[in-house]
Amino acid sequence: MEFIDRALTKEEILELQKTHGDHVKLTVDLEREWVVAGGELHTDGERVLLEKGSRQDDVWGGGISFESKQVDTTAVLNLRPRLNNDSLEILDNRRREEFIRIVRRYFDSLWF
Repeated sequence: MEFIDRALTKEEILELQKTHGDHVKLTVDLEREWVVAGGELHTDGERVLLEKGSRQDDVWGGGISFESKQVDTTAVLNLRPRLNNDSLEILDNRRREEFIRIVRRYFDSLWF
């Protein structure tokens, strides 16, 4: 797992891909705009973010496919009925768009 708090270089993205494969699980703090990449489960990334001071309600899961350059917003971590999210998908448009925006900013060099 890798804690990320800035945009990655192409070389760093290639290293992530080499280490974790084409699809990497991402856990994102939407408020602090921190990302944890890798890990077996999204809860692994959640634990790292919580230890750094994130609030659980701000932490959501998804992933990125390096080959297709697609961001997904699906994770068991996202099942949060008390926040009106009774799906693996991030249902709230604002949260989902924020998740994608943060991931694209950090992985920007993947697209260019």
